[in-house]
Amino acid sequence: MVSCCQQPKKAMLHLTAGRVVGLLSRRGVAAFSSSAVKMASHGGVTEQTDMSLPLYWDRLDTPLPDRPYKDTLSAADKSLKEKEKGPWNSLSKEEKLALYRIMFNETYAEMKKPTGEWKTVFGGIFFFIGFTGLVVLWQTYYVYPPHPRTLDDEWQAMQVKRMLDMRVNPVEGFSAKWDYEKGQWK
Repeated sequence: MVSCCQQPKKAMLHLTAGRVVGLLSRRGVAAFSSSAVKMASHGGVTEQTDMSLPLYWDRLDTPLPDRPYKDTLSAADKSLKEKEKGPWNSLSKEEKLALYRIMFNETYAEMKKPTGEWKTVFGGIFFFIGFTGLVVLWQTYYVYPPHPRTLDDEWQAMQVKRMLDMRVNPVEGFSAKWDYEKGQWK
């Protein structure tokens, strides 16, 4: 027999365990719903681009972007910009290229240069086609039932012979195309 002193302890332990699980589950839900955890899961606050300001982009259809590629210029870049205001015959080829790179990131030739992205796309396509083929093959062996015996060639030959023996549809149908005297198709 259980004494009256042991009964409340057992009930109290059961209640405590249920209460602990309830508290832990509520804390887990609260921890995952707080904004601090949400921001920490994304690696901090991301910088958002102000779309009202002029942007830089390299596009073939738009030759002049809204702003130059480099916003902040070094001392060498600043002296080169001052030299740009003079006659361009005095500039060397390297200086002209450096001035171009201040304004633009890529040339038209660099923008038109083909990338190897098509290889990745075709590789992905072939991978998924192969994976799908393996899934279909696995299904034919392990999922689908075997073909019924009525699809076998022997069974179909016996069925045709039976239909000819019964003279099925002898006027315009199946038996009308069989020559019973010669034993062959007309």
